[in-house]
Amino acid sequence: MPGEGTDVLVVGAGITGIGAGYYLQKQCPDRTFVILEGRPSIGGTWDLFRYPGVRSDSDMHTLGYSFKPWTAEKSIAEGPAILDYLQETIDENDLARRIRFNRRVRRASWSSTDQRWTVEIDHTDTAQHSTMTANFLAMCSGYYSYDQGFTPEFRGIERFEGRIVHPQAWPEDLDYTDKRVVVIGSGATAVTLVPAMAAETAHITMLQRSPTYMAPAPDIDPINQKLKRVLPKRAAYRLTRWKNIVRTHLVYRMSRKQPERLKERLLDAAREALGNDYDIETHFTPEYNPWDQRLCLIPNGDLYAAIDNGSASVVTDTIDTFTENGILLESGTELEAEVVITATGLQLVALGQVELEIDGKPANLGETWTYKGMAFSDVPNLMTTFGYVNASWTLRADLNAAYLCRLLNHMRQTGTTQCTPRLRPTDHDMVPRPFIDDFPAGYIRRAMHLLPRQGDREPWLNTQNYLRDRKFIGRQRVDDDVMEFTTAPVPGTATAPVSTATVPGAANTGR
Repeated sequence: MPGEGTDVLVVGAGITGIGAGYYLQKQCPDRTFVILEGRPSIGGTWDLFRYPGVRSDSDMHTLGYSFKPWTAEKSIAEGPAILDYLQETIDENDLARRIRFNRRVRRASWSSTDQRWTVEIDHTDTAQHSTMTANFLAMCSGYYSYDQGFTPEFRGIERFEGRIVHPQAWPEDLDYTDKRVVVIGSGATAVTLVPAMAAETAHITMLQRSPTYMAPAPDIDPINQKLKRVLPKRAAYRLTRWKNIVRTHLVYRMSRKQPERLKERLLDAAREALGNDYDIETHFTPEYNPWDQRLCLIPNGDLYAAIDNGSASVVTDTIDTFTENGILLESGTELEAEVVITATGLQLVALGQVELEIDGKPANLGETWTYKGMAFSDVPNLMTTFGYVNASWTLRADLNAAYLCRLLNHMRQTGTTQCTPRLRPTDHDMVPRPFIDDFPAGYIRRAMHLLPRQGDREPWLNTQNYLRDRKFIGRQRVDDDVMEFTTAPVPGTATAPVSTATVPGAANTGR
């Protein structure tokens, strides 16, 4: 039996899903919508991660919504402050009545006959199951698995007599006071954990296989502070937001055009903080260029300060094996530890690990083409959000949500019920490129086969360029020569075929 129906089903109540709810309510008031969240609370990333010091790794003037100013003093904000901001957004816009918690979408099946999705839902709090139907799916469940993070296979790990923790599953009872701690990794999580824990441990070591570029920045934006003293808060927010958008764009452009120049700026900051006697070459000079992988933001240079005062250290080496008392490195050095934290990354997934079917056939998204980085060739009435790797996630989420509303309003005006990106005859010679190109981070490479391909021409691109996307997504007509708008199919015709491999399923929550 078909379940409850709605016009738009939003999957995930994190920063993306809450933003989508705001736009739908403001710009599509004639459409009904429901937000399903697989966990018992809002926030997605900002509720899941509970490790010490958890914070944004980009400024809140761009990670915040375009429609709601970030007014807190710190622009590099802690997780609880971000959660408060999201809850304020819900309260100010009466979105709580739209959200249903503990509802994990397991499978979504599209019927061209009914022009609707049927969504199968697991109730994580009661072990019950239900279904809902919707004309449109907005997948706002982020890009990684909430079930578990990524941990490589380490030889001898079963021998270790201390405690091993992954930051994604931080235990409330973990006591690291006056203990020797090793953090494996050198990404955003590791460089947050080390200075946040350093003062309470006997000593904390960041063990990295290879260095990462560090970008020190103040956690309080001095220009924003000045603007707030002379301008209304919305004007100050808007100007600060654009200042940071342009600055980030210019830094990324420098990394592509003048990588050595940016590299020297970053290394000079490390030398200034740690002194000329510190081995910057070994511990903070990657073999790749800046932004070949994401830069690590360190607010107020806190990581450098912890290293400089002796409470933390960096070791650059590879692991041979775990021992009873720590980690034996390939150099022969043994790092003694009572607690080991594996800050080794995420498990990237597609569509929150929802199984997808089109007219009874499982859909393999890895064999589709991305439409503007948000939809899939031959997949009707579905949009997803995957934020930027070189800028704040919410910049893309805002663009996508506004586009969704324009799309829905066009369908209402034209009396159409289905929109499907279709390759043009001239598109079949496209040479496929990865969904995210020129970004060889491990968590991306491990799951690229789950994501659609991008081509060499519009609209089959995922640009990773916000300034370009403002036109590409924000201002171009929705009724282009690729998006096909239809009503119920003519009897005897069939939906365009998609591949028959299944996208694995498990959990979905909100980024």
